[in-house]
Amino acid sequence: MGELVTDSFLKTYHGKRVLVTGHTGFKGSWLTLLLKLLGADVMGYALEPESSNGHFHLLGLEKDIHHVIGDIRDLDFFRHKVLEFKPEIVFHLAAQALVRTSYQDPKSTFDTNVGGGVNMLEVVRACESVRALVFITSDKCYENQEWIWGYRETDIMGGHDPYSASKGAIEIIFSSYLRSFFNNRKNFGAASARAGNVIGGGDWAADRIVPDCVRSLQAGLPIVIRSPQATRPWQHVLEPLSGYLKLGASLCEDGKKFSGSWNFGPQVDNGQTVLDVANSIASQFNNGEVLVDAPNERSHEAHLLQLNSDKARQLLRWNTRWNFEETLRATCDWYRDVLISGRDARTVSRDQIAKYYGRQL
Repeated sequence: MGELVTDSFLKTYHGKRVLVTGHTGFKGSWLTLLLKLLGADVMGYALEPESSNGHFHLLGLEKDIHHVIGDIRDLDFFRHKVLEFKPEIVFHLAAQALVRTSYQDPKSTFDTNVGGGVNMLEVVRACESVRALVFITSDKCYENQEWIWGYRETDIMGGHDPYSASKGAIEIIFSSYLRSFFNNRKNFGAASARAGNVIGGGDWAADRIVPDCVRSLQAGLPIVIRSPQATRPWQHVLEPLSGYLKLGASLCEDGKKFSGSWNFGPQVDNGQTVLDVANSIASQFNNGEVLVDAPNERSHEAHLLQLNSDKARQLLRWNTRWNFEETLRATCDWYRDVLISGRDARTVSRDQIAKYYGRQL
């Protein structure tokens, strides 16, 4: 699985004070675990996890970090906690992350993703200890033309659904802060990061293909999918996180050179349909049944969406390590090991991190 590469940038985080917003979520919990393995002093700021069996709780991370439960929309409380901690590196992941939820509650989506994002930028602007800000948004920030080629960082922002629009809007705001307030700040760099569809062990969110499949298989029910031909650049959660970590280290090294926007996705020709993913998961869990139930009328959702990550590959020397088959295998192995074999989730997650990084940590 993957090739052995020496990731010297990982040493950057040893002993650093690092803030992770959204640390109780799927990606945030994996990133927090990674940072702890690297020897960072981590503060997490987020809402309570949505489920008691989520990755964050299973890892027991609240015992290892400065664990703060708070709303990113509460500027005064958020600012107080951050200024008290004095982070050197910030990863902003807190968000309302689901397209269908954004149709049900658009105001909350915009309040969190746009208003909360502005709060993040305001707090970093006031916190002189911060040397690097990695501001995570989404591949859905682009105005989707259903192109067969991947979107580049210079393509226009947009968004049909409220979630996508919120991500396009906060990217424009981030760019304004970068040019208006951060460009002349010494020993500082800020970058936005856009990743494709991320999968991996420990995700229990509603309306995501992997947890939906696992829930159905656990209950002995067929896997039901609504958009079988929707094509996405699926990647294991450790892939974009490796990009975020390398970007954060690069910003610490040369903030002016690496500030801006970055895509982190698999090769453009590595896209697979939702049906491909469901069938692959079913085949690894005793060939569960997959059914298609596409409603006649449904909210708009992109059919084809891919990123061009040439900039990250050429300038950051970042690349993905696991192909589609390896990604699905690692994902299914996590759920099988934890749910069926009863292995400790933290041990399983650490083993997968060690395998991904060639036993470097």
